[in-house]
Amino acid sequence: MNPILVEAMRGGIRESAHRGAIAVVGPDGAPVAVLGDIERPIFPRSAVKVLQALPLVASGAADQLGLGDEELAVACASHNGEPEHTAVVARMLARAGLDPAALECGTHWPYREPIQRQMAAAGIAPSALHNNCSGKHAGFLCVACRLVEGADLRRFAKGYVGPEHPVMQGVTAALQAATGYDLSRTARGTDGCSIPTYAIPLRHLAHAFARVGSGVGLAPAHAEAARRLRGAVARHPFMVGGTGRFDTRVMERLGERVFCKVGAEGVFCAAFPERGLGVAIKVDDGNNARAAEVAMAAVIEAFLGLDAAEKGFMRELSDVTLSNWNGIEVGALRASDELRRLGL
Repeated sequence: MNPILVEAMRGGIRESAHRGAIAVVGPDGAPVAVLGDIERPIFPRSAVKVLQALPLVASGAADQLGLGDEELAVACASHNGEPEHTAVVARMLARAGLDPAALECGTHWPYREPIQRQMAAAGIAPSALHNNCSGKHAGFLCVACRLVEGADLRRFAKGYVGPEHPVMQGVTAALQAATGYDLSRTARGTDGCSIPTYAIPLRHLAHAFARVGSGVGLAPAHAEAARRLRGAVARHPFMVGGTGRFDTRVMERLGERVFCKVGAEGVFCAAFPERGLGVAIKVDDGNNARAAEVAMAAVIEAFLGLDAAEKGFMRELSDVTLSNWNGIEVGALRASDELRRLGL
């Protein structure tokens, strides 16, 4: 059984506990710190969007279409669907000569309730642009634009989410190269945005992010793509999440020292470039905001040299005060003692 990573406290006792596993790995693939089972394949979901975006840069599509840092950052995003996000995604599609109808990620309301209310009051229905994965999908369509070279782009791109489509084959190859894991021999599922998702052990996911942060072990084109994508996100962290989101807040504060990305079902991955480390976390019960974020904050505290102000900022994310609707403090979410000892 995996250890407890995060505890929910109330009345001085533990009310709930979240178990999981953590791998911290160096660029050579050697584990630096481990909690729990890091060999069990898990679906990384949206935590690996930076790996799925490598072909966008490495193929030359980003340069061909003149994509800037905002576009590269949103290609790595699980964004809130705020106007700033949808505008950049629409701009990416326009550069490729496409419109939102080409997106195959599906439609949902923006994550931010104030935006939902504004749209509803104005009688505006959500579109695929508001899907949190629309930036990633726009990146896939930009890769399609590069691949067809003058053919009928819309016809070629149709069905790009399928595992046999040339775009998705390139994305899968990049994921396999970065993780060093044979995806043809593992479980394949369908992600929330309709693309394939592959079961990969935490050790391999952490190794991939160590490579993203260091470039070591990546093909030269992928190493350069990773460097550009990390830099773009550091310059525009709002694009990767949005208002109030953990990833955005942390990267706004720590810049290129951390590249972190949450995925559904309690998965979180990160690169610490200055340390050459990669991190992969899986919370067994699939909890993100209550557990995966607290765990990632504690790992950042453990492995980065933070000044006093940065330590205080991160401690607010790894030891979270819980208040009720009357503003009364009722408890806390906190990293477990075992997690606090990680890296010591």
